[in-house]
Amino acid sequence: MIADKEGPLIKNIKRKENDAMNMAEKMTMNMSELSTKKIHTHEKEKEIYMTDNIKTENYNLILGDCVEELNNISDESIHYSIFSPPFADLYTYSNSNRDMGNSKNINEFWTHFKFLITELYRVIKPGRLISFHCMDLPTSYIRDGYLGIKDFSGDLIRAFQKEGFIYHSKVVIWKDPLIAAVRTKAIGLMHKQLCKDSSISRQGLPDYLVTMRKPGDNVEPINNEDGFKRFIGDTENEPTEIGLKYSHHVWQKYASPVWMDINQSNTLNKNQARDKRDEKHICPLQLDVISRGLELWSNPGDMIFSPFMGIGSEGYQSLLMERKFTGIELKPSYFKEAVKNIKYADEYSRSQTNIFN
Repeated sequence: MIADKEGPLIKNIKRKENDAMNMAEKMTMNMSELSTKKIHTHEKEKEIYMTDNIKTENYNLILGDCVEELNNISDESIHYSIFSPPFADLYTYSNSNRDMGNSKNINEFWTHFKFLITELYRVIKPGRLISFHCMDLPTSYIRDGYLGIKDFSGDLIRAFQKEGFIYHSKVVIWKDPLIAAVRTKAIGLMHKQLCKDSSISRQGLPDYLVTMRKPGDNVEPINNEDGFKRFIGDTENEPTEIGLKYSHHVWQKYASPVWMDINQSNTLNKNQARDKRDEKHICPLQLDVISRGLELWSNPGDMIFSPFMGIGSEGYQSLLMERKFTGIELKPSYFKEAVKNIKYADEYSRSQTNIFN
């Protein structure tokens, strides 16, 4: 019930509501037509899938999708594999739909990654090992709705175990939290947050080198009967002893569950491999980490494999340490740089061999 004087007011309000609804309908219709028109008239950038293969006596470099190209690698032909996988959906490395870093979410990433693990199990020799470099992943309010950490290293271990691998070892690689705070602007690493509310403050995130073993007997023992003749890492931490005692002290450092002596800046030059479509990040694995893995878990002459070759860090170090190498890379600009780096390492290794012969 309304008063006589309120009638015109109510009528006016209803008229305005009706006009507003009509206007909203027209706006929706116009936006729909505009979107449809753009979809049909805008020329979408087409993804060009490129493949290539450069093979020599000492290395086999493949441009293409790692899961597809692994089908061409023989069963149980790889002695050791070391690589840094995409960190789920944290980083985008290229605009390719084949890029695992382009996954819509974490579940899609694991669906794709499972195919790779299955193929890795097939090509690795029984009793031999796979090492992957990773870190746990920070969450964000925007992407995840909360601040915390995802157990990415543990998820990787469980994914490999599910496909039959045995969890062999895990080493923590120390990283400077101050550098991480400056680079990532993570709230939990900021000193001002400590002063404001330290319930949000946390430690920095280290890197890990996780190693998995394929069941079975290793018919080609990795022979270090003479012990370690060199130390790989920050030279300030190199043992000063001589003889067998030197090897013992080197082993103590390698066997430590925390590697504090990795030279973080000892990586291949990464700048030349970037192109205009790169969105966030490229992270070449430290050569010290690769070298220790090769020293511990492979013999000279062994075939080393990386499904995410990048700019060729694993291949570069494998050739310098008298191993052979097979690598696969999806992105053409990274592949091009990897070819240069690995070719240089091969030529350098040959020249050194000729000198001593």
